[in-house]
Amino acid sequence: MARNRRLILSSPSRVWSLLSDGHRYGEWVSGTQQVLAADPHWPGVGARLQVRVGVGPLALDDTCVVRICEPQRRLELEAKADPFGAARIAMNLIPWGENTLFVLDWHPLRGPGIRMHGLPVDYIVSIRNGMMLTKLARIAVREHRGSVGGALQSARSG
Repeated sequence: MARNRRLILSSPSRVWSLLSDGHRYGEWVSGTQQVLAADPHWPGVGARLQVRVGVGPLALDDTCVVRICEPQRRLELEAKADPFGAARIAMNLIPWGENTLFVLDWHPLRGPGIRMHGLPVDYIVSIRNGMMLTKLARIAVREHRGSVGGALQSARSG
């Protein structure tokens, strides 16, 4: 299992708003070339997100299915990328003062990833997931500052 943690200087509700918009996954999920479709009830249990992942011309279509959803606290996905199998992606948002401690766990469920599971693969996945959390944190902080700045501007104008 690969585990990453990141303190995001934004509230769990702000971070959750990013997770709950399936069309925005391409902004922060490393390797995503395009979000092809997101079920309208995303991130409800059973909702699907279809994405194209890869590097350059090497791409494949992936489907993520929501297995557990506890709004503003926990989101667990099953990512299927045939022929490579499937993995469990668990995201936990822990309030830390006014900020969010984001914990991301990745674990292969089936397919070749299970046989390759171990230190080398987990290390590579941890690097990828670390980059992903850095992107997510930057977006959440930028949008938090934008909303605070906008509210201050409105207060000054009013």
